[in-house]
Amino acid sequence: MGEKEKVKFAVVGVGKIGLRHAELITRNAEAELVACCDVKDSIDMEGTIPYFNTIDDLLKSDLDIDVINVCSPNGLHAEHCLKALNAEKHVVCEKPFALTKAECEKVLSKALQVSKHVFGVMQNRYSPPSVWMKDLVERQLLGDILMVQISCFWNRDDNYYKKGDWKGTMELDGGTLFTQFSHFVDTMYWLFGDIKNIEARFADFTHQHNTEFEDSGIVNFEFVEGKGMGSINYSTSVYERNFESTMTVIGKNGSVKIAGQYMDEVAYCNIKDYEMPKLESTNPANDYGKYKGSAANHSYIIKNVIDTLKNKTTVSTNALEGLKVVDIIERIYSLRKQ
Repeated sequence: MGEKEKVKFAVVGVGKIGLRHAELITRNAEAELVACCDVKDSIDMEGTIPYFNTIDDLLKSDLDIDVINVCSPNGLHAEHCLKALNAEKHVVCEKPFALTKAECEKVLSKALQVSKHVFGVMQNRYSPPSVWMKDLVERQLLGDILMVQISCFWNRDDNYYKKGDWKGTMELDGGTLFTQFSHFVDTMYWLFGDIKNIEARFADFTHQHNTEFEDSGIVNFEFVEGKGMGSINYSTSVYERNFESTMTVIGKNGSVKIAGQYMDEVAYCNIKDYEMPKLESTNPANDYGKYKGSAANHSYIIKNVIDTLKNKTTVSTNALEGLKVVDIIERIYSLRKQ
């Protein structure tokens, strides 16, 4: 692709996150939004660009498309990625990559077959506290990692789980760890690697009437690398608004805590022979009106796609890492059946 050519994007699924993708594509001078697709008609997109009600109609059109951004419900991600790859388009897939490891493997296999990139949306990796933590771990400044504790306590009310919507269903949503907290599972995996010896307890405290799965859980495990152990405590039953998303790391040579509602601030740092640097400000959370999501770092994803296709850099969040996050959550959720 030429240096001055615009990368042409189409967005599949124009709910709140899809509209966010569309907005950031149009803001980037090196990108062009050429189409959108959703089963529902969109007032936001009406009359502005070509609009399709199925991905099949989109792909059968004669539009020149380089990249398909898959922002449809979780349970459709793998199907839509495969259709885009079969049409020999690059893919940007929102989290989670799929709802099973097996589905992820099919997408990876097809991407290799047609020599196309699949970019995962793991935007929390771009937040300054996450970048800082990655540097600490890679330089082994904390020493041996002894314990990691993640706490994610958010609010998702009846306005979020509207009747007839895909959210809250096992088939299209998949569960709280997939939809709300997979970014934090990804951050843990990115920093400390895979887990084993998983134990878990689940409860549905306040969402029995509008979801088919748990709203809260306590998960304990060990890390495959080293001798450290960890836990994830999560809930969407918090009263009125999101409370916090935190990660506490206890190492042999120091302890740190990333805190705030979205792991957007460093709350504690005490490391042997180390002076805490001043970090850049963290982008605010994605604001969806009645609720907020993770950090608004999607612009970095779009930039990485463009730079990769123009051979300026490589994929920063690849599909194999997305597969590992799904694999970890799938193994945790396998304990729901026991």
